[in-house]
Amino acid sequence: MSWLRYIGKAIRNFHFRKIQALISMSSVTVTIVAVVLVSVLLVERSARTAEENAYMNLGQIIEQVNANLELYVGGMQDVFTVAEKRIQQSPDLHSDVRLGDQLETILSTREDLVTMALFTEEGELVRNLPSNGMRKNTRLTEQTWFESALQYPNSLQFSPPHIQNLFKSDYRWVVSMSKLVPYNDGAQEKQGVLVMDFNFRTIDELSQRVSLGKKGYVYIIDNVGNIVYHPQQQLIYAGLKYENLEPVLNYSYGSYMDNLDGEKRLITIQTVRPAGWKIVGVAYADEFLTTRQELSQFLYGFLLVAIIIIMAVNIYVSAKISQPIQRLERSVQMVERGDFGTNVYVSGAYEVEQLSKRFNLMLRRIRELMDQIINEQEAKRKSELDVLQSQINPHFLYNTLNSVTRMAELGRNEEVVTTITSLSRFFRISLSKGDHIIPLRDELEHVRHYLIIQNIRFKNKFRYEIEAEEDILDALTLKLILQPIVENAIHHGIEPSPEPGLIRIRAVREGELLNIMISDNGVGMDKERLARLKAGKLHSEGGSGVGVNNVQERIVLYYGKPYGLHYESEPEEGTTVTITLPLTVQDSNSREGGI
Repeated sequence: MSWLRYIGKAIRNFHFRKIQALISMSSVTVTIVAVVLVSVLLVERSARTAEENAYMNLGQIIEQVNANLELYVGGMQDVFTVAEKRIQQSPDLHSDVRLGDQLETILSTREDLVTMALFTEEGELVRNLPSNGMRKNTRLTEQTWFESALQYPNSLQFSPPHIQNLFKSDYRWVVSMSKLVPYNDGAQEKQGVLVMDFNFRTIDELSQRVSLGKKGYVYIIDNVGNIVYHPQQQLIYAGLKYENLEPVLNYSYGSYMDNLDGEKRLITIQTVRPAGWKIVGVAYADEFLTTRQELSQFLYGFLLVAIIIIMAVNIYVSAKISQPIQRLERSVQMVERGDFGTNVYVSGAYEVEQLSKRFNLMLRRIRELMDQIINEQEAKRKSELDVLQSQINPHFLYNTLNSVTRMAELGRNEEVVTTITSLSRFFRISLSKGDHIIPLRDELEHVRHYLIIQNIRFKNKFRYEIEAEEDILDALTLKLILQPIVENAIHHGIEPSPEPGLIRIRAVREGELLNIMISDNGVGMDKERLARLKAGKLHSEGGSGVGVNNVQERIVLYYGKPYGLHYESEPEEGTTVTITLPLTVQDSNSREGGI
């Protein structure tokens, strides 16, 4: 096992020669063991007491809610009993005016009593208050309260909450009480279903007043598990919330711990006796059982303070025997004066020996890093030298001057002036007073003159467009990074194509990046040729001599590996090269001139 290997390795690396080993181990071990034992006993005892108190408090809260609901449901039951007796005592239900007045009085004295009605066993209306007409298609005989009254004729039935949809009035959320009762229809005694609808709002308000912490709540179910009330009842019906009702149905009274979605919950249950409903209180353990966590935090804090005190004592004692370390310090001063070639050898305690070994390893690593920096600087200087040496390629200069000579012989003086002017400005920007970093506007100006020269040489075989956002023209960039890309576009993309070409250069800001896209509509490249270009195996012949591979190397040297060239190409569609650089703007005022 991994932890056994770790322990074995720690034992093998342990040395009793350590200066502070015996002192630290003895004092820290004794102190921590004593504190841990006392703290664990305290935490366990206090946690059990807290849990017992939590169960007791929650039970009392739910018991109080149960008492309130039992009182309310008992009142509902009393009202139903009074109405039932009045109906049984009436000699004729249809013609008894006094009965109507009595039922009106009952209805008016209870604000939560919505409707009361008597139906035959076949579902025909006998009498109702208020005297509103019935709605069509109510399916009365299929409703729960009607079926329950017929199925259990000798007991009062309570329905789950539902919408009152029998009579033409407001749709209200009600609980129905129903029972099969006898009544007199003239000289004939019949059986009918008496139903009373009570506004569910009162039960809702009684349940919402309960506070079981920030996340706790109370819900009510009937004796078969139907939800009577839930604070998130819509989510329950929509299937977005779930309550584990199976263990709840096994309890009439009591408490137990439940684990739902990884959260421990304390479930407390009471039964509303008249209705057979169950009140279920849900409290979250992380809100009620916090004593263990608080004491654990106290234990950690106490242990931390104890360890700090013990360490302070150890530091004081170890200071008395720190002379070998002082000798090591005097030896290291040689390295501080710049002698990185000297190894430090100091004998003494185990820690001092290990420190000297680690210090020698550090010196070796410093020397390696210094050599690496020197090599990188040499490569950078070599790359810059290559750029300077390749800025004036005799072959490119020869071809351009040869073109000028032919144009002069043909009397094309205007093109001669344009070519020589662009050539002079091309080389002036190439030199840039020895600067390697220039504004973007100068780099775009440089490539523009190069395009003018090449366009004249190739007899207007291609067009070019140069676009740049105004606010990035002063952004700084390496010089001579665009011309090699454009040279490749002309020689490998436009020149082999029989169609007129287009070279487009766009410079845009993207967050903290400067992206320069060079695209052409030339012959493009297949995947193999594109791979060779990325590998630096394709070179521009007869151009200025500054290769694409050289551009990539210089960008990486100056800015790092995340920056450089990115290629996209499709045969017969063209090629796009994107140069990505960090966006930096020169501190001085914007330079005059344009693209």
